[in-house]
Amino acid sequence: MENREAVEAKATAWQVRISTDKARRVLSLIRGKSAADALSILKFTPCAGARYVEKTLKSALANAEHNLGWDMDNLVVIRATADQGAYIKRFRPVSHGRAHAFRHHTSHITVAVAEK
Repeated sequence: MENREAVEAKATAWQVRISTDKARRVLSLIRGKSAADALSILKFTPCAGARYVEKTLKSALANAEHNLGWDMDNLVVIRATADQGAYIKRFRPVSHGRAHAFRHHTSHITVAVAEK
């Protein structure tokens, strides 16, 4: 039985300062597409999470090429997920010298590629 890591190359971006909903909206555009198509889609997508997903996809492609010796022309995005990361606690000043707490959302973006 083959090990799952042997048949895919993946990259994960941790603690990305974007909510998971915004990241998942972009990830659904590239899931199942070839690597070249996914890169061109991300390049021209005006959403906020597109640059983070593009950076993670390029890292996964570099891992596939360097670690496994795969050709980029034959790669397909098989898995693209965004999981919730830790909150970053911040405070915003309000009237009468008080402060209200709010939380910045972060996410962990994972992109996995494999050969066709």
